[in-house]
Amino acid sequence: MNIRAIKGIKDVLPGTVEIWQWIEGETRKRLEDYGFSEIKIPIFEITELFTRGIGETTDIVEKEMYTFEDRDGKKITLRPEGTASVVRAYIEHRLFDGNPLAKLYYIGPMFRHERPQAGRLRQFYQIGAEMLGSQAPLVDVELLALLNDLFSSLEIPTLALEINTVGCETCRPNFKKALQGFLRDFITVLCLNCQRRIDTNPLRVLDCKEEGCRKITKSAPSIQSYLCPSCKPHFNTVLDGLSHLEISYQINPRLVRGLDYYTKTAFEFTSTSLGAQNAVAAGGRYDGLVQTLGGPETPGIGFALGMERLVSLVKKEKISPTSLSCFIAVLGEKAQKTALSIATQLRTNGFRVEMEHQNTSLKSQMRRANKLGARYVVILGEDELQRGKVTLRNMGNKEQNEIEIKDLSAILAKES
Repeated sequence: MNIRAIKGIKDVLPGTVEIWQWIEGETRKRLEDYGFSEIKIPIFEITELFTRGIGETTDIVEKEMYTFEDRDGKKITLRPEGTASVVRAYIEHRLFDGNPLAKLYYIGPMFRHERPQAGRLRQFYQIGAEMLGSQAPLVDVELLALLNDLFSSLEIPTLALEINTVGCETCRPNFKKALQGFLRDFITVLCLNCQRRIDTNPLRVLDCKEEGCRKITKSAPSIQSYLCPSCKPHFNTVLDGLSHLEISYQINPRLVRGLDYYTKTAFEFTSTSLGAQNAVAAGGRYDGLVQTLGGPETPGIGFALGMERLVSLVKKEKISPTSLSCFIAVLGEKAQKTALSIATQLRTNGFRVEMEHQNTSLKSQMRRANKLGARYVVILGEDELQRGKVTLRNMGNKEQNEIEIKDLSAILAKES
């Protein structure tokens, strides 16, 4: 029996991993240009962090978390998202001391037991960023500008920004009550999930992908009619800021987030090229989360982008694989040790080097060097070894010259 990867988990192989590395590099640069610092968060946490932070009635907590009992009987969970962990670290290490606005980003895998499909895996990778310490609406604009800049640098022009407000603890209860009253009139025709959500999490009905539910909620009450004196000007200022920066957006009154901690601004960057799972990046404001998890009253906003979905949108021809500096073709057993010494020295000097360890023909080794994309081939046989020389072949123009072994590194450096 062949052991295969678990369903919903994929290997990222050479040929594709270079795209990941390029995206990560571009994203790190963009985030750090905006003043963010990286944080490494644990892959698993105490389960309570997610049940308290995300919300016990969310789909993630109810159906999707990988939770198990540790040997000491403690319940732990593989992280389904990154924000709760960042906030836990922010509180635990008192990152708020002397720092009015903490800007943190993370990169890594998340885990949810979902039905695997295109754009949705059980182990998936995210890049996320959090800004903790300011409730100013222009902070929301700055975060959206960051994402807009990032997608521009990645040359992904077809993304659309959808934005909404989900209110706050002051105005949301009234909207929730009105929405529940509306939905109960259609309870028999809503899908089973949405029937259950009416009492537990009615805002999620607005986000249902079932066509019947979508038709019904077209005429549902809008939260815009229920916004309090704090949320309404906040949202208007965010929209004005986006217009000032000439960032296109569309207000989507259906847009809600699947996690309980969100307040006020909610957003998604979507692509028409991804099918049903079309969100590339999503996030919003969570002004009460730090306090919910035991920290001081601290507003926050953040986003997470899905690496797998982003990778599928990047043009592969943009990514130039790192070329091999040289391939060392070895002829004869006596030349093997010297070839290994040469390879080690060249690598120490910063060159990417491969060499042949098997006793194969020069023709075979040249084919392998060509396949690996080597810029130069260093040919070392027993005759060259006796004279302290190697033959250096330029794979581009096919010219080759015999040179002293001791001069090889300097010549390669000059040619590169």
